[in-house]
Amino acid sequence: MNDPIGDMLTRIRNAQMRGKSTVITPASKLRGWVLDVLADEGYIRGYEATTGADGHPAIEISLKYYDGTPVIRELKRVSTPGRRVYMGVKDIPTVRQGLGVSIVSTPKGVMSDASARSQNVGGEVLCTVF
Repeated sequence: MNDPIGDMLTRIRNAQMRGKSTVITPASKLRGWVLDVLADEGYIRGYEATTGADGHPAIEISLKYYDGTPVIRELKRVSTPGRRVYMGVKDIPTVRQGLGVSIVSTPKGVMSDASARSQNVGGEVLCTVF
């Protein structure tokens, strides 16, 4: 697999289109850190580490809905393995005039765009969520 973050975001998108309550993805530290930001911002209910059917570690993500519609309306990958996107603290984009969140991988860890601005650090923009 070339793009594990992109794979996880696609699994979330596909599960929400089907109305699933949970989705399972292979486990990694970076995926867990991205899910921490999504849970802190209120886009997912939470996640827990499990073991997949093949015996490998996996993560089970509990998706969040409001009146039957998914809370996550748009989930886009910004930085890909073929085209990395790095931005300074002043250049980090706001998503939908601040209603959405950019997830940024910084030297101080993976965090939301607002946290990165408050800690005055830039980094790689992984994805945007609205």
